[in-house]
Amino acid sequence: MNTIDLNADLGESFGAWNLGDDAAMLQVVTSANVACGFHAGDPLTLVRTCELAAAAGVTVGAQVSYRDLAGFGRRFLDESPDELRADVIYQLGALDGVCRSAGTRVAYVKPHGALYNAVVDHAAQAGAVVAAVVAYDPTLPIVGLPGSELLRQASNAGLRCVTEAFADRAYTPEGRLVSRREQGAVLHDPRVVAERMTRLVTEGRLTAVDGSDLLLRADSICTHGDSPDAVEIARAVRAALSASGVSIRAFA
Repeated sequence: MNTIDLNADLGESFGAWNLGDDAAMLQVVTSANVACGFHAGDPLTLVRTCELAAAAGVTVGAQVSYRDLAGFGRRFLDESPDELRADVIYQLGALDGVCRSAGTRVAYVKPHGALYNAVVDHAAQAGAVVAAVVAYDPTLPIVGLPGSELLRQASNAGLRCVTEAFADRAYTPEGRLVSRREQGAVLHDPRVVAERMTRLVTEGRLTAVDGSDLLLRADSICTHGDSPDAVEIARAVRAALSASGVSIRAFA
């Protein structure tokens, strides 16, 4: 591959709680996964983030999640498919309205946190997310983990599937994300992360936690915006990829 998208989770501040440097990240990434108010993001934060993204020419995607403000969307909720479908449609409509007021639009969908991990294997919840996107706007791509149930069902429904790799997360030999409960699950060294992502994009390989080589294809690379090192890591990744002749461009 000689082209890759860089994305980040943004719009996650809430009230007096400030999280991440959205303005700085929007000068680095090409796609912004903006919170929709269920795991983070109050209306003022979302409006400001979408306005900044529009001004920077960054594509906006809806980062849909469980309704879990207290847990930042990182706790699994055993929602019924009908309830989850409705929750996702609600979030898409809310963020799309904010985007339109800012002169942009929702251009793709990406689950957040525990929902992202659940739909790797949870067929019913994956189906609910897919059904919500089909009902709201079947032209919207869905971002997910390569080989996930979510992307399998999305493909069967005729949706565009976008595979993703995480710059700042460790991987198991099976290609899954190491649980945040485990030591070393989150990577913090910009140089190490940049080297890993350059190898991923240019060779299609990533080193798993056991030292083995993992074959992985990704259309987009994510840096979590809530990490203290997020901006520095994103800049290092972009610089290293550009130096390797990789073009950085939004997928949507």
